[in-house]
Amino acid sequence: MAYSINSSCVSCGACADACPVGAISAGDATYVIDADACLDCGSCADTCPNGAIHPAE
Repeated sequence: MAYSINSSCVSCGACADACPVGAISAGDATYVIDADACLDCGSCADTCPNGAIHPAE
């Protein structure tokens, strides 16, 4: 199960810096996570200052 970023994202980039495999990149409105590359480690969710990252359903 990969993680996903919701609309609370303010595009600060903290999650992208925390991702050990570079699975997070800037999207049009928010950052996005490449589900195929995501390791499900949770580093991004732990780093997000807005709590915008959660396990995908």
